[in-house]
Amino acid sequence: MFEHAGGGIVTLIAGAGPVVLLVLLVLVVFSIISWAIIAWKFGFVRKSIRESQDFLESFFDLQNADKLFAVSENYRNGSLPRVFRAGYIEFSGIRDRAAASNIKERIRLSVKREVNAESKRLTRMVPFLATVGNTAPFIGLFGTVWGIMSAFQNIGLMKSASLAAVAPGISEALVATATGLVAAIPAVMGYNYLTHQIGQIERDMEDFAPDFVDSFFNQ
Repeated sequence: MFEHAGGGIVTLIAGAGPVVLLVLLVLVVFSIISWAIIAWKFGFVRKSIRESQDFLESFFDLQNADKLFAVSENYRNGSLPRVFRAGYIEFSGIRDRAAASNIKERIRLSVKREVNAESKRLTRMVPFLATVGNTAPFIGLFGTVWGIMSAFQNIGLMKSASLAAVAPGISEALVATATGLVAAIPAVMGYNYLTHQIGQIERDMEDFAPDFVDSFFNQ
């Protein structure tokens, strides 16, 4: 039964018109790219969260900027360690200058810039998932409409409303609809999950940024 169904789908795709084939191709490409982004960003975000949590444990234990910087080198993918290193580098460049003014403000600005840069790094490519989730059903719907138009055209050419005249176009329409949903649903789920996780990381960066700044002056 499954072999027959699989062969039937392959036959439908092979016999589809150029417009429906183009729609299916676009949706398949969207789906492949979406899955690649989900897999990449899932590992990327999980590693950032894990390394940030490990760094925070050291941050509360050590309370020494120099030692913390050395520890942070072991967490190159964590967002919080990256923010801390940005502040430390700025602090190291100015702490030996007796006449330096607004040192704390400069460090705060450096940390803020790194928080913004890290947010951009985390969210890179994620909006594409939202684009696929929003557009794939409509692209599939376009294939559906075109398939139904083909069905009516076959009715006119064959001068018959029999199942043989209508079925091919309707089948193309259903395949396009299903492919659009297959592309959209994982993209939406991946987008929602990633934006939730990234939002948590961004809140952590905002919450701990003042603590990072103060740590350079509480040694």
